Amino acid sequence: MLSEVRGLLESNNNLEQKQKMKNRLAVCSWSLQATNAKELVERIQQVGVKYVQLALSPVINKPEAWKDLNVLFNKAGISVISGMAETIGEDYSTLESIRVTGGIVPDVHWEGNWKHFQKIADLAVSMNIKLITFHAGFIPHEPEKGEYQKLRERIIKIAGLFGEKGLILGLETGQERAEHLKSFLESLPVTNVRVNYDPANILLYNNGDPIEVIDILAKHIEQCHLKDATRTKVPGTWGAEVAVGTGEVNWPHFFEHLKKIGFKGDFSLEREAGNQRIADLSAGRQLAEKLMH
Repeated sequence: MLSEVRGLLESNNNLEQKQKMKNRLAVCSWSLQATNAKELVERIQQVGVKYVQLALSPVINKPEAWKDLNVLFNKAGISVISGMAETIGEDYSTLESIRVTGGIVPDVHWEGNWKHFQKIADLAVSMNIKLITFHAGFIPHEPEKGEYQKLRERIIKIAGLFGEKGLILGLETGQERAEHLKSFLESLPVTNVRVNYDPANILLYNNGDPIEVIDILAKHIEQCHLKDATRTKVPGTWGAEVAVGTGEVNWPHFFEHLKKIGFKGDFSLEREAGNQRIADLSAGRQLAEKLMH
């Protein structure tokens, strides 16, 4: 009898834990390519989740298309787990182009980006969003060089603005090796700069093993993107982003490692390419739900 009760309790605990993890599974709004609030809600529902990571820049740049967003989210029972900020002038056509134009690195766009981040912070506060992720750009490898210090100072400035408003800044992974990102983060005199871990980016930029990176960045990971990719066979070129479950990320090991480090953050499904994104994201959701226990 005692063993039966214990088995029932373990079964209930497993079910409760699985449900809890399922409730933390979102979709990235930009993956759905919606042009207005109504379209976005419909496509989130088609994926089969109740949570979204919301691209905030379109809401700022085209307010008329998104004016009913909060009302429609509330009506549909959709919650925003985090936001994402775009930067001005990014060109992802090649690895070299994004190295030059990515994030807050280019001087020509810094003033515009700084003003945009102030608007992002205000919008996040108004929507009760605590985490905002973005690509900061390639972090130079020589801490003593001016370019490294300039990027560091800009991140500290944005983090200071966010910290005043109770917000967390999440840096995307992949553009540099995890050891270098860890060192950079630990050099910052602020505590609200964290990591949005994307295992596919590690493959796309050919910067290590996605599972080993979890151990390196463990204490800094705030949120994870669920995205997949295959590594490039030609040095200096992109890998290929593919649907979750069809690339080179070892998803069982991914979730096992996150459980091992005690990760308590959220997950957001992402798809950057392909012409059947809702189907791909739905399949990714089903795979994630099986493994998130």
